Amino acid sequence: MQISRWYKILGITLLLTSIAFYSLEYIIFQDPYHLFNFMVAKLAFLPIEVLIVTMVIHQILYDMEKRQRLEKLNMVIGTFFSEVGTRLLTYFSDWDPNLDDIKSNLVITKEWTDSDFMKVKNQLKNYEYEVDINRVDLKHLRNMLIEHRDFLVRLLENPNLLEHETFTELLRAVFHMTEELISRTEDLDNLPESDLDHLRIDIERVYGKLVVEWLDYMEYMKDNYPYLFSLAMRKNPFDESASPVVK
Repeated sequence: MQISRWYKILGITLLLTSIAFYSLEYIIFQDPYHLFNFMVAKLAFLPIEVLIVTMVIHQILYDMEKRQRLEKLNMVIGTFFSEVGTRLLTYFSDWDPNLDDIKSNLVITKEWTDSDFMKVKNQLKNYEYEVDINRVDLKHLRNMLIEHRDFLVRLLENPNLLEHETFTELLRAVFHMTEELISRTEDLDNLPESDLDHLRIDIERVYGKLVVEWLDYMEYMKDNYPYLFSLAMRKNPFDESASPVVK
């Protein structure tokens, strides 16, 4: 491994600086015994200094790397909601017979604080996500998911998702729901009740995970990217008055 010219210059400069300071100390105090003791004491403590500096630098580098991974991960999550997630939330919430129980709590504004997000998340833990399967246009849902199937597969292959277990579980649930719908080559309008009930469970699973991840992503955007948060608020699937047009 070649050492860059910059490192060579830095090393020589630091070495010459150390020699200069030791020489200055000898010139001033004229005490080689004291100087020798001081050098030995410094050398004895050097491994501890190296350990401390290494730990600090390692933690700094780890934090920087973690922030970079988080940025990349949230870019992936943002792409998911732009391409598929928000549309699915709109569909599922429209088919939720009990949506009025939580709809007002999900109209997020720029005044929301971290405690507001936490309060809503805690409230949603007790919410039973339901979908009226008889109102679901399964053909339309299947066609939309087929259109984005390659996109979903690429997301699952993204290594950054290993950092986010809950979002990975959401993607798996969406992909499973997609496979279930694609596998039914027969008329989706005439499925038996038992099969409709199976699909309902798959849809409700995705619906519940979607809401939680959407809330987390909205909170992240509010804290880090106000301009993205502004658009997301204007496209809020739970806000009937939402419009991308700035008023």
